[in-house]
Amino acid sequence: MKPIIAIMYDFDKTLCTRDMQEYTFIPSVGMEPTEFWAYAGKIAGKEGMDNILAYMYCMIDTANKVGTPITREALVQCGKHVEYHPGVQEWFERINAYGKDVGVIIEHYVLSSGLKEIIEGTSIAQYFKRIYACEFLYKDGFAIWPKTSVNYTNKTQFVYRINKGILDISNDKDLNRSLPENERRVLFPNMVYIGDGLTDVPCMKLVKQGGGHSIAIYHREQKESAIPLLKHDRVDWMFEADYRKGSGLDKAMKMLIENLANENKLKELSIKQKKTIIEE
Repeated sequence: MKPIIAIMYDFDKTLCTRDMQEYTFIPSVGMEPTEFWAYAGKIAGKEGMDNILAYMYCMIDTANKVGTPITREALVQCGKHVEYHPGVQEWFERINAYGKDVGVIIEHYVLSSGLKEIIEGTSIAQYFKRIYACEFLYKDGFAIWPKTSVNYTNKTQFVYRINKGILDISNDKDLNRSLPENERRVLFPNMVYIGDGLTDVPCMKLVKQGGGHSIAIYHREQKESAIPLLKHDRVDWMFEADYRKGSGLDKAMKMLIENLANENKLKELSIKQKKTIIEE
């Protein structure tokens, strides 16, 4: 089997230009983004609540108050209005093709504190092997409770799931079972994490410590916020959020894929050589 390279992405402000709820959902409940996030922050502070659970509660609460309870279908429709950074929609097929040319399999994953339902409605959802994100539980068609909550630290469990090939989030038994490194589906050195800020640090650090690579993405006017990630060795590179062919990110990713492909070819050659010597 060809080596697998897993590219993992945050979503909000990494692939799309702002928080995904801001395109359609927040206007639909008659609020401005700053107003909604302030409300969620106030609830979190008052109740001593996880910030992700707080925003999910506030979504249900504000939608019910205006008489439009949340449905899965409505959130999926929100995904159709998401706006991307330049080149995102063409990125996946181009990177997949490049991986195929150099002899590796490229897999894309989302690790996001945003909503799975909205991401599933986007034009790029088809390119992800798995979407790990927050999700609601529905009763009689309406959202009633958080089914999955992905905060900034528990994101790291999904890195391990991808590493071991235990992709079903309900399967904790196999996830926590000891598995030799060489038997894992995607080795840590073959992992790349792409994120936009401090909330991605746990995953960035985990991937780097395992021998993989992390990349910080920044908006043109917010470059200063990404510099500490590079300065404190949380990431290997930082690039403007430009996924178009020929951009700095595009060139670095292709170089990285080619280097990983060559490293795997050298490992295979070494294994074959050892086998030949032993058989002789």
